[in-house]
Amino acid sequence: MNATVHAAPLAPNLTLPWPLPPVLFVDNPNAGPAAGGNIVTLTGLGLNAATQVHFGSAPATIVAGDVLGFSLVVVAPPGSGTVAVTVTTPNGTSNPVAYTYLVVSPSPAPNPTAITPASGPVAGGTPFIITGTGLAGASVTFGGAVATVLASASNVIAGLTPAHAAGNVPVVVTTPGGSASVPGGFTYLAPAPPVVTVAITPVVSIPAGGGVFTIVGTDLTGATV
Repeated sequence: MNATVHAAPLAPNLTLPWPLPPVLFVDNPNAGPAAGGNIVTLTGLGLNAATQVHFGSAPATIVAGDVLGFSLVVVAPPGSGTVAVTVTTPNGTSNPVAYTYLVVSPSPAPNPTAITPASGPVAGGTPFIITGTGLAGASVTFGGAVATVLASASNVIAGLTPAHAAGNVPVVVTTPGGSASVPGGFTYLAPAPPVVTVAITPVVSIPAGGGVFTIVGTDLTGATV
């Protein structure tokens, strides 16, 4: 007995229902800086052959898109508030999707209130702590000389003093929010003069020299005799 095999009917040719206006599903990201310039990917249907993309009334720059029209990459223009994003092709303009421009808060002005310690040697290298507010990302100068900042946070700066001539100097903290001086500044102390408390011992030696002697006192480090 011969069986008759019936071939399955061929699937009809599938075509997208365009030419119709493009359809937008989503924009990613859907928010960005007021200055614009960030990359936004639009997803939808019929986005190929896009001639214009608008964020509100501002035109965006079209960077790339896939040939099937499912995505479109653009650069957001400057703007403010929440705006409607639309895509225009020769077949019309899409439905809108929302995009929000974010307001970036400016950096707070620094407000240093105290430095510890408030004095140190002219050679520098003294560890210091500055407290206050708005101190993150700070640089510090002592009388115009740049200090070594080891760490900074919103309420504290830690670092090492630079070398400077003796005297009181202004300590200036600078952040992206501005500059401010630490009240009272910092005082560089001149080296104390040496003080001999016990005379030289022994008081006699051989004429050829080379004898060992001892002088006792304070602040004798680095002394010449």
